[in-house]
Amino acid sequence: PPITTSDELYAYDEVAHKLLVAQKPWARDPHYFKRVKVSALALMKMTAHCKRGGDIEVMGMLQGYAKDDAFIVLDVFELPVEGTETRVNAQAEAYEYMVEYTHTCKAVGRHENVVGWYHSHPGYGCWLSGIDVNTQSMNQRYGEPFLAIVIDPIRTSRAEKVEIGAFRTYPDGYTAPEEPSTSSNLGIPKSKIEDFGVHANKYYSLDVSFFKSSLDARNLDSLTKKYWVNTLSSSTLLANRKLIASQVSDMEGKIAKAEKEIKRGGPTTTSSASLASMSMSPTSGSNLEKAGDVSALGTVTQDAISLAIEQSKMFASYAVKCALFDAV
Repeated sequence: PPITTSDELYAYDEVAHKLLVAQKPWARDPHYFKRVKVSALALMKMTAHCKRGGDIEVMGMLQGYAKDDAFIVLDVFELPVEGTETRVNAQAEAYEYMVEYTHTCKAVGRHENVVGWYHSHPGYGCWLSGIDVNTQSMNQRYGEPFLAIVIDPIRTSRAEKVEIGAFRTYPDGYTAPEEPSTSSNLGIPKSKIEDFGVHANKYYSLDVSFFKSSLDARNLDSLTKKYWVNTLSSSTLLANRKLIASQVSDMEGKIAKAEKEIKRGGPTTTSSASLASMSMSPTSGSNLEKAGDVSALGTVTQDAISLAIEQSKMFASYAVKCALFDAV
């Protein structure tokens, strides 16, 4: 979504926030919060932090407040935690740092509260794993109102737009309403595929939008004028070569798994005719899912078609830039 200019959202009303916390409307309606508004500053800091982390998960905290059915995220700060390629957990040192940082902010007139946490999922999309669900549930139990944001820095670089998701968990014992799935396991590594979707009925996603102040707007315009050449000259084909190689390698493992499933007599519902027709469609992955092909062969077919389409777009973009600029 486009970034809207709004100076009013930077005016923190501490009394109104405390009143909302005292009323606890989320206790009566687990689906109470529906929106998240993220400032341009917070978005840039989160994205830069997650990108610096590379293939390692990183983590930080969100500062802001809750207003009506929305979270307003004004700023963020990083946590000194050590993550791995598949998980990140905050240790005692990180909690001490968070408390000290919050007290320092209040001492200089920054009275916004910690309203959530963010972490990265490098290369495998925005969703909550089992560990993420447990972490978010604990934070909601003892620190409401609380929000979880996930950013995929690798897919962000590939798509040239921020891949972001915001989530809240349901309380224990709550039966989530039946909703059509909006997520796909397309492109998720085989090491994470088993965890994907297992906990989907324990949390829900919130709509994410962005805003900036009038001062931010002037600064962003100045940066755009200075660095637009860098953006135009960048190549997603070169920038994502490591990701592409890992996806091809991961696909090899999925093909081997599908082969074993076929030898055991597993389902193979995808015909060559349907693959030929769907490979011509940019929505081939969703078409295969609608056709009901959830076999291992169907999954790797979706990944292969999606990767081929993305590569075609990258090659086309590269060819257009070469035609425009290398000919002069």
